[in-house]
Amino acid sequence: MPAWKAILRGLGPTGLGLKIGAPILALLISLGITMILLRLTGADPVSAVQSMVDYGTQQHSIVDIINRATRYYLSAVAVAIGFRMALLNIGVDGQYRLAAFLAAALGGAVSLPAPFGQLLVIVAAVLVGGLWAAIAGVLKVTRGVSEVLSTIMLNAIATGVIAYLLNDKRLAEPRPNSNDVATATIPHSGRVGPLNGFLSAIGIDLPGAVYGLLPLAIVVGVVFWVVINYTRFGFDLKISGLSPSAAQASGVSARRMIVITMVASGAVAGLIGIPGLLGESYDYSLNFPAGLGFTGITVALLGRNHPAGIALAALLFAFLDQTSDILQEVEVPKEIVGVMQGVVVLTVVIVYELVRRWEIRLQQRSVAAELATGRDLAREAAGSTS
Repeated sequence: MPAWKAILRGLGPTGLGLKIGAPILALLISLGITMILLRLTGADPVSAVQSMVDYGTQQHSIVDIINRATRYYLSAVAVAIGFRMALLNIGVDGQYRLAAFLAAALGGAVSLPAPFGQLLVIVAAVLVGGLWAAIAGVLKVTRGVSEVLSTIMLNAIATGVIAYLLNDKRLAEPRPNSNDVATATIPHSGRVGPLNGFLSAIGIDLPGAVYGLLPLAIVVGVVFWVVINYTRFGFDLKISGLSPSAAQASGVSARRMIVITMVASGAVAGLIGIPGLLGESYDYSLNFPAGLGFTGITVALLGRNHPAGIALAALLFAFLDQTSDILQEVEVPKEIVGVMQGVVVLTVVIVYELVRRWEIRLQQRSVAAELATGRDLAREAAGSTS
């Protein structure tokens, strides 16, 4: 399998020792490189890292990290669905923003009692995200257009559509005493309360509001893992990504799987903005978070397309983002966090690929040795009978 496909599909070491050792080695290497970069900026690496840890472990920071990680996690799962079939869904960013915008406009225009108001917004976001991603899938199987090019163009189109509709003469209204415009505010019956009540019941008291849709992200991760690994659809998806011709020979339509995979990826992408929409902002404005789709790509690569790995990677990225501001107090530019994130991803990808190739070579040598031994035994057996 080409290296790029192995990286996208999250393939790595198969031995338990290597599975544990490879990420630890990669993180240690990336930490060393980060310390060197901090030293080159003139800062004290130890004090800078200590400041980040101290700030990131405060209770209010923990809440922000959990909320950021929730969105990063959903974004990464959406990307990982495509990665499992070696499809590059670069359009997650446009899919979730368009889905959040139209769902916010619908939720603000229609008032339904709970839980129907929340379900209306969630289902609308899933449908919009899936349909927008389906365009790239259809273009790929009917016209051979690369999903990379089509999804990048669809990102630009989604941005234009939102800019056109986010107008006080169309689907938005001006905010009082501000130059900002936003969709109509979602009523209380359509909002999702924080998770703090449940957390307090189990002895966890946090000062800020934790997104109430955090369990939804967990459910999405579990469903993703079960479907990919324990269903016929997951098998068909993986075999179609490995070899379309082999999939066709076994009765699986690789073209159909491409469209279905893109729709599934887009549907999950539609959920990215919903925790913040229903749990914090209650409308879509010019300040709605952007760029989460591209963060999801790096988080998926770092997490090796595994739900548990993606969760840890999302928490790591959320921690680095949350603690970037504190670096200015120790005279370190906060942009160094972006460099740290890039170093971590590159290091993990490179180390995993090197370990994977090393393990393959060991297996090949083992097989060659067994074959050679088998031939010798056959000769000895032939000699003994003659």
